Order: sequence, then structure tokens, then C-alpha cells
Amino acid sequence: MAFGRWLAGAGLVVLTGAAVGVYGGSPASGGEGPAAVPVAEPQSEPVPATGAQPPGGARAVPVRQEAAGAEPVLSGKRRVTIVRVGAFESGLALLDGGRLAEVDDDRGRQVFVPTPLRSGEFLIKAYYGGGTGQPVCWQVRNPGNSRPLFVRGAACRADDPAQRFVIAPAPAGGPREYLISNRWAYLRDSARSGLILEELGDAPPVSSFRFNDTGPAPRRK
Repeated sequence: MAFGRWLAGAGLVVLTGAAVGVYGGSPASGGEGPAAVPVAEPQSEPVPATGAQPPGGARAVPVRQEAAGAEPVLSGKRRVTIVRVGAFESGLALLDGGRLAEVDDDRGRQVFVPTPLRSGEFLIKAYYGGGTGQPVCWQVRNPGNSRPLFVRGAACRADDPAQRFVIAPAPAGGPREYLISNRWAYLRDSARSGLILEELGDAPPVSSFRFNDTGPAPRRK
């Protein structure tokens, strides 16, 4: 009987050793089960990001390498006059009770302070000569009836999308020459309607603007 019990015990040891070899664990102790074997999880490949496309299929305009916001005239600390590149003896003016236009006299507000916002956009504040009085800001206006967008003056509101302009260096342009846009509509000259904003699609912008530094910006009140 003792010899039979010894054979049974030896057989149990052999079976236990075989089970340990199959599952890769160690013999259980203290009532615990076999140790789990760590399994490496597959690593997913990084997904390349795709560039966002402008709304309405508008064409993204290439920008020169330097950042537009680094220019002193775009710091919010300088006042400028703005002249369309190619214009003949005329500059931009925000006319009283009217719209942005090109003039060759002293009408309206002809002193501007592009004021940067955190989003990389700008309010464009307009003052009378010398930077006097309270400013008004450029605002895009949609007159409806399929007529083109234009810029008029309004009380400054940084949270108004119609007042948040993008000012980007003009491709192949000279110093302080920029494209001005609002929500993918670009400021340009029209022989029929004067200064308008227009979505260009695949067409290149046709108007760029030179910012001429005329001194420190008026004190903020």
C-alpha cells in the first residue's frame, strides 16, 4: 500500500511539471494560480495629419517665411497710412458715415492702427489725421442682392468676426506690402465698385497694400 501511494504521488508531480512547462508559469504556492504571462500589445502606426482646407474651396495664399506679426507696423504700437500697390497718388480712407475708399485729399479717417488679437488676426482701428479722437474699426458689410462685400466703420469689437482681419505678407511683394482678408474674402480694387472684398477661389489676389509707418500709435484709453 505504501509503495502504491508513492507511485501515485510521483505521477502527480510529473503531471504538475508538465502543466507548468505548457503555460510558462511556476508552481502555485499559497493557493495562488499560475502567474500570467505578459503579452505585448501591437503598436499602432502614427496617422499623418492632413492639412485643413479653407472653406468654400478658397485657395490658400502662400506666405513669405517671416511672420507678419513680427513687423513693427503690425504690433499695435505704430500708426500707418495704407496705399494700394499700383495706386496713383491716392490712399485708403474710411469716409465719415460711409465706406472704405481711395482718396487723394484729406477726407475721412486716413490713419490706421492694425491691432493684433490672440488669434493671429487684427482689428484695424481708424483715426483722423495725427491719430486724434476715438477710433472706429473696419467692419465687413454685406449689402445683399448679390452686391459685393465692402468695408465700413463701426464701434470696435474684438469678438465680431466681421472685424477680425488677416494681414499676410504679399507673395513676391516689397517691404511692408500685405494682403488683407476677412474669412477668405480679400480686399481688392474693382473698376466698377471701388474697394471690395471678394472670395477668389483658385485665382490669385489682385491687390496688395503698402503700410507706411507714420509714428507711434495714439495712447489707448
